[in-house]
Amino acid sequence: MHIMEGFLPVEHALGWALASAPFVAAGIVSIRRTIRARPELRMLLGVAAAFTFVLSALKLPSVTGSCSHPTGTGLGAILFGPAAMAPIGAVVLLFQALLLAHGGLTTLGANLFSMAIVGPFAAAGVFRLTKGLGAPFALSIFLAASLADLATYVVTSLQLAWAFPDPVGGMAASFAKFAGIFAVTQVPLAISEGLLTVLIFNALARFNPQELRELRVTGQAESQA
Repeated sequence: MHIMEGFLPVEHALGWALASAPFVAAGIVSIRRTIRARPELRMLLGVAAAFTFVLSALKLPSVTGSCSHPTGTGLGAILFGPAAMAPIGAVVLLFQALLLAHGGLTTLGANLFSMAIVGPFAAAGVFRLTKGLGAPFALSIFLAASLADLATYVVTSLQLAWAFPDPVGGMAASFAKFAGIFAVTQVPLAISEGLLTVLIFNALARFNPQELRELRVTGQAESQA
């Protein structure tokens, strides 16, 4: 869902940047608070950031001016809360734009809003909801990571539809076209990301159970499973 450099109209690019800025600021405060309270979590935060960078760097061509890829934001959103992923996503997207030519500087705000703001909030919300309903831990993780990925692609489709409405059907028709093309690659990618995130959490539950309990991701029984 990296919208490429210069693809969005200037007013859209600026608007998404302004919309994303408060979330980045709030995320910096959240990360500082977490690290100040638990300095030992720096390594785990680095793992979440690296996971996001690696997964979101894997791309497949999709809609003209964009691409499909995993996002990797579900892991960090579940561990540290959705707010923390905004500044992490900003750094990841900035490096990818400068070093890998994924996305761009003018579209950084739009890509950030879809991937590192909407996606993480979707992941955290789904995880808390399913966990509260008594769903198995692995299922909660899978649904959270998969739906975060899908939420990102839905928002990107809306962004593109808003910027380029269909001459006949308007924004709704344009959204249907963008989302339909994205779905061909994004749905299997979302399922794959969900399964991979479950594997990562299983490893964390095995080797870092105390950290997961402190972050209130797992309970005693889950961390020992």
